[in-house]
Amino acid sequence: MSATPDPSPSPGLPQQDEEQRLRELGYRPVLARRMGGFGNFAISFSVISILSGCMTLYGFGLNTGGPAVMLWGWAGVGLFVLCVGLALAEVTSAYPTSGALYYMADRLGGRRWGWYTGWLNLLGLLGAIAGIDYGAALFTGAFANLQWGFTPTPGKTMLIFCAILLLHAVLNLFGVRLVSLLNSISVWWHLAGVALIVGALAIVPDHHQSASFVFTKFVNETGWHNPVYVAAIGLLLAQYTFSGYDASAHLSEETSQASVSAAKGIVRSIWASWIAGFVLLAGLTFAIQNYDATRNTATGVPPAQILLDGLGTDGASALLLVVIVAQLFCGNAEVAAASRMVFAFSRDGALPGSHLWRKVSGRTQTPVAAVWLAVIVACVLALPSLYSATAYNAVTAINVIGITPAYAIPVLLRLRAGDRFRPGPWHLGRWSKPVGWVAVVWVACVTVLFCLPQASPVTVDSMNYASVALAVVLVLASVWWYVARRSYGTPTAAAYGSDRDQAELAEGII
Repeated sequence: MSATPDPSPSPGLPQQDEEQRLRELGYRPVLARRMGGFGNFAISFSVISILSGCMTLYGFGLNTGGPAVMLWGWAGVGLFVLCVGLALAEVTSAYPTSGALYYMADRLGGRRWGWYTGWLNLLGLLGAIAGIDYGAALFTGAFANLQWGFTPTPGKTMLIFCAILLLHAVLNLFGVRLVSLLNSISVWWHLAGVALIVGALAIVPDHHQSASFVFTKFVNETGWHNPVYVAAIGLLLAQYTFSGYDASAHLSEETSQASVSAAKGIVRSIWASWIAGFVLLAGLTFAIQNYDATRNTATGVPPAQILLDGLGTDGASALLLVVIVAQLFCGNAEVAAASRMVFAFSRDGALPGSHLWRKVSGRTQTPVAAVWLAVIVACVLALPSLYSATAYNAVTAINVIGITPAYAIPVLLRLRAGDRFRPGPWHLGRWSKPVGWVAVVWVACVTVLFCLPQASPVTVDSMNYASVALAVVLVLASVWWYVARRSYGTPTAAAYGSDRDQAELAEGII
């Protein structure tokens, strides 16, 4: 085997017939395979969305380690996440289905592994929709405040959030071709947006911070006194942003030559975001005019204050609009990924009302009911924001604490399977085991970081509720297992054409 990923097909896994490969995995093709390789890469790149994650979490970074941790942390975390992506891509190539992570875990470890992986992944995806679109609503409120003096109360922000969810539902109902087109536009929008923001901040302001400030200044406003602990917590800015690249796997049943394209989409989305995100963070940090004023900005959005100080109100408003559009692209891509997970999990009988959520439109070949369920659940998850930001943060913690461990489970099971694992056409060769173990250890470490308290003293308002969210997800999944364990199950190749498949043939298309 080669030392680098080998794109050549392995025996029994022809690139040219992905529909037959899907049948071999036990599923009847019902989704439209209209997405190309670039579109598959674009959906993960859009979900990672450096203009969403980096901009939203920049204030967290200013307090938790400061510029040094943000910049070097981004570089280091990106390298480890790339290892996770490489290892996950290898398993995706072998199992290119919409179920993605849970199907891989089920095939490699058994039904219970698949069940818990699926619930972690699903609730993580739904929490991501809530977090992304609510963040877009907050930025939209800030833009309206700059332009028209709009006061973004929690109630008004919730209305904006609901409007954004409705927009994303409607766009996803038109079919995967439109989703793919929007994601392709999103790639160039993100890259051009980063170039525009960094270019403007490099040219217009008269004052810039020194390289020493950007790469060595350490700031601790967490209340904790151990700098190593603070630096470790500060790594979460990057780790929070580097999530969602499983979208390429969830769209694999709608991607041409998915056994290769979905794997490449995962890896390319990570390294492209890694490079562009570093440029964005450096550009913002060099342009800080007053550190304390930026941290404590009245806008509530430190990057907006950097833009205001450096470019004035008009320039800041224009670039803020660029960021909002990028966030809208991100949320739309996340709805697509989450709805495919709903569809796949229902197809295997895991959700209440599975017979409804697995239905596919005969006209657009889109899982219509799954799209609506995804946005409705996301709306319900955001409702606590009307009363408490802390409660909302606890709910959306499901995103990162659910989705990140779910990335490592198929990789761990692949390592445990050894020679029983049959690689797909895209594989790591002799690097598979070392890269896989680096990925598993990193995810284990960062999952612990997700659960640690981020501010001292720890109070009801400052507590990190990620561990509570994880416990709730696992308890709910365990309870539902005893209700639905007889109906849940991924098929084998022999199941294709079975009585169950014939029943789905009659009711699965609407």
